Amino acid sequence: MTSNRRSAQSWRKPLKYTLLSVFAIPWVVVPAWMILVNSFKAEGEAALLSLELPRSWAIVENYSAVFVQGNYLAGLRNSLLVVVPTVIVVLLLGSMASWAYARSGRRATQFFFYLTSLSILLPPAVIPTIFLLKGMGLDGSIAGYSLMMMGARMGLVVFLTTGFVRSLPIELEEAAAIDGASRLRTYFSVLLPMLRSILLVGAVLIVIVVWNDFFFAQLMLKTSANATLPLTLYSFASASISGLSWNLVFAHLVMSSLPLVVIYLLAQRRILAGLTEGGLKG
Repeated sequence: MTSNRRSAQSWRKPLKYTLLSVFAIPWVVVPAWMILVNSFKAEGEAALLSLELPRSWAIVENYSAVFVQGNYLAGLRNSLLVVVPTVIVVLLLGSMASWAYARSGRRATQFFFYLTSLSILLPPAVIPTIFLLKGMGLDGSIAGYSLMMMGARMGLVVFLTTGFVRSLPIELEEAAAIDGASRLRTYFSVLLPMLRSILLVGAVLIVIVVWNDFFFAQLMLKTSANATLPLTLYSFASASISGLSWNLVFAHLVMSSLPLVVIYLLAQRRILAGLTEGGLKG
């Protein structure tokens, strides 16, 4: 019986990785390779959208054009100005709200929890938000767009974190209160360290969504000086009268994705550990 279980486990693991590889090659590896290899080609060769290596390499020309003509550095700066405050504020306020939702037994509090969680499914009210930002003098600004993204993505962190907080023992919070810790001190000293794994999951999701957002950025950011990377890519791709220069579009796309790839490679172990711990705990 034991030998049968071992033999079953011995072939299940290779089968799992084989199936994942079969799925990843056409849906992940091939598109990524097509984007990367065509960003190295000249314009005429890249227009064929082939997977072959370049016959003539144009790496310096393509990526120089992205930096000079594609406003890459300005877009990178604006994207960071939006993503970094959004992640910090949403994780901080969202986890605080989740603590209140998880520990309160009032029906009104639970109603507001479900109402906040609905923001995951319902689209943001863009037109009223624009009028509100106009009244505040923030229409078309990076600050106004950041506030809109904070409100729109708050429900994701609240939904993820509330269930996680409910699984944590309340005795630790009671012990901190007995020792004289305030609610704020209890949050930062007791609760926040235990929420690290699930907040890391929320941070990854928020960074991906906000970094790649195009629809709301196009509505909220009116000037090219405030354009984020998706907007600079769109402007760069549509600037040519003769048609799309696929080599430059792919080069800009590679550079737009590069910061996320670098962050993932540097924090890969912590991200995977956070995902695993969050899945086991939640």
